[in-house]
Amino acid sequence: MMKKIFITWLLLGLCTIAQSQTITIKNKETGAPIEAANLRSESPRAYATTNARGQADISMFKGAKAIQIGTFGFKTETRSYTELESSSFELSLTPSNLDLEGVVISATRWNQSSSNVPSKIISISPTDVALQNPQTAADLLGISGKVFIQKSQQGGGSPMIRGFATNRLLYTIDGVRMNTAIFRAGNIQNVISLDPFAMENTEVFFGPGSVIYGSDAIGGVMSFQTLTPQMSLEDKPLVTGKAVSRYATANSEKTAHFDINVGWKKWAMVTSVSANDFGDLRMGSKGPDEYLRPFYVQRIDSMDVVVTNDDPKVQKPSGYSQINMMQKIRFKPNEKWDFQYGFHYSETSEYARYDRHIRYKNGLPRYGEWSYGPQKWMMNNFNITHTGNNAVYDEMTIRLAQQSFEESRITRDINKPDRETRIEEVEAYSANIDFVKSLGKKNKLFYGVEAVLNDITSTGINENISTGDISAGATRYPQSSWASYGVYVTDQFKVSDKFLLQAGFRYNQFQLDAAFDTTFYPFPYTSAKLNNGALTGSLGFVYRPSNKWVISANAASAFRSPNVDDIGKVFDSEPGSVVVPNPNLQAEYAYNMDVSVAKVFGDVVKLDLTGYYTLLQNALVRRDYTLNGQDSILYDGTLSQVQAIQNAAVANVYGVQAGLEVKLPNGFGLSSDFNYQLGEEELDDGTRSPSRHAAPWFGVTRFIYNAHRLNMQLYVMYSGEKSFEDLPEGEKGKDYIYAIDENGNPYSPGWYTLNFKAMYSFATNFAVSAGLENITDQRYRPYSSGIVAPGRNFILSVRYTF
Repeated sequence: MMKKIFITWLLLGLCTIAQSQTITIKNKETGAPIEAANLRSESPRAYATTNARGQADISMFKGAKAIQIGTFGFKTETRSYTELESSSFELSLTPSNLDLEGVVISATRWNQSSSNVPSKIISISPTDVALQNPQTAADLLGISGKVFIQKSQQGGGSPMIRGFATNRLLYTIDGVRMNTAIFRAGNIQNVISLDPFAMENTEVFFGPGSVIYGSDAIGGVMSFQTLTPQMSLEDKPLVTGKAVSRYATANSEKTAHFDINVGWKKWAMVTSVSANDFGDLRMGSKGPDEYLRPFYVQRIDSMDVVVTNDDPKVQKPSGYSQINMMQKIRFKPNEKWDFQYGFHYSETSEYARYDRHIRYKNGLPRYGEWSYGPQKWMMNNFNITHTGNNAVYDEMTIRLAQQSFEESRITRDINKPDRETRIEEVEAYSANIDFVKSLGKKNKLFYGVEAVLNDITSTGINENISTGDISAGATRYPQSSWASYGVYVTDQFKVSDKFLLQAGFRYNQFQLDAAFDTTFYPFPYTSAKLNNGALTGSLGFVYRPSNKWVISANAASAFRSPNVDDIGKVFDSEPGSVVVPNPNLQAEYAYNMDVSVAKVFGDVVKLDLTGYYTLLQNALVRRDYTLNGQDSILYDGTLSQVQAIQNAAVANVYGVQAGLEVKLPNGFGLSSDFNYQLGEEELDDGTRSPSRHAAPWFGVTRFIYNAHRLNMQLYVMYSGEKSFEDLPEGEKGKDYIYAIDENGNPYSPGWYTLNFKAMYSFATNFAVSAGLENITDQRYRPYSSGIVAPGRNFILSVRYTF
């Protein structure tokens, strides 16, 4: 279907000939071309990005009096088209991290200056990724120093942002919603399906984002933008790309990546392939002995045998492999139309859930097997952008996407023959139409509509590994469909050159239809339906007394609609109780207020500080209920208390985020990020507990040297302690993942790591990066994680660009 649509557009013949004008942007210190520099103007409304040669077509900017030009790590410059013309369309940018300007897309789905956004947004650039060498997309988020990453196993990574995680955070890839109707409250690892090598830019939007993105955007939005096919601005084709090879010692990582871009004047395509192989992860030597792995289970001669670990610091089993592929095609017949098709595919091998392998019963492992099956993700998306400058819109973007998700769980108790496999498949379809329209010189309107549909298929398989007999088993979820339909509008009003107001709202209707199979559970129902709505809004301002400082504040609400995982908790019934569907479930609501201040002192120091408070109401919890007027029913031969998921709990979280950057002489610098958050949530029984997803304080401090071809960082990453008293109630029973204090209680110790990274460019197309992480070989487990973090880790990466 996508191909037919694409071909139809080609046949429309929207090709007009326009005289192009090329600008070249270079690094003022090195003279090297700057890739991915952004050029933006409001009148005329135009946007362009430089290619690998630092070039961009700026014909559409003709007549512009103010063109903002900048990118990550460089000072933003403002020039008129006439000024650029007088300089022969060449411009050099000065390296600097102290700029208060920046181009972001996650705030409104459109390219705009971050100085016009009341919410806090950070960007992670490809330069940061090349130096830090994150192994997964979860690690990529972690290098920011502003996102805490939990891992149950090596093949994992569940971000925590401002006291929220899992299905109260939203992921987008190329503007397409990645969250599905089976995103659960427990830790998830879907983000590792994304390829760090294929990222053009990564943004984190802190706080509620439901006005633009709908359900789940309570704690924040993680926006991933993959490589955009680049056009040639000359008569000959533009051929660029890179090849990367990497090795790391802590898990014997072997990674290879290759991407290539071929562009003509109206057509371009980019191909990207990455392959990773991760061995069992080695922990550090200095830390709690409780974290060691003295033995593990191995299947020998049809028996589960507990084997002594030759090296207790090696976490067996934790290794896995992964492959990522991406293909994009772009057609830009003229300045007004831009068509892009993207294909993404990711698949992991089967990988062990490590935190289940360290659960013991009577001193021995509980499980002979506990693994996730291959995690698969595929996306086809087709984007159409049109610059109309008409009565309805200045620009329009249509995003059509189809995604396929597959995940599975494979479990078997030790020395038992019965293996249970549960397979979940989701087909996700989405359509977004977004518009931006300037109303005079002071008002800018962003508005759009969205439709999302998820079809969920859940399969249960029981296998006797001794006899080979296979039979159907109970499914994890009911066979279901979930849909969401939304409309939003946001207005930016420029009161003056120094003061901007922004307000918006969204209405969302969500529907769920689930069919329950009573073959394995004699439930007194066979279906459940939901059909409810949610209304959210935001109001904020940005005040710039000068170009040296910014004050902003934002008040916003967000929501999370009930999904299939919420309804699927029917299968978590306890003896003596049965959970029935509740067709009256409403959305959870979050109400947030944050205030930010950022100031640059004398082109030497940049300081930013954000404080926030979030109240979550109508949180979904399990409480006593009635069915047909009865508080108890006969279930599986036992009189059982009727319960249901209900909107009955309250939670709150508050905290601060602080950042410091100092520019020192001769290419030296200092930066630091610190995050402090506290949260409290209401439990199923009505008592209150510290919030499970409010991480202890954490941050990173970096000493930087960056001059000419050499980029170096010596930095410390750190996190505070969570004592037994401060642990959430649900975590206190997980003694197998925590250290033990002097009273014999579990707790999460504070930790730090000292690290060094360096990257040297031997030529314009060849670079080597190396690093030594956790130099002092600390043995630590980040809060709530199942797997222990890597010990001392040497990384070597070779990169060739062309």
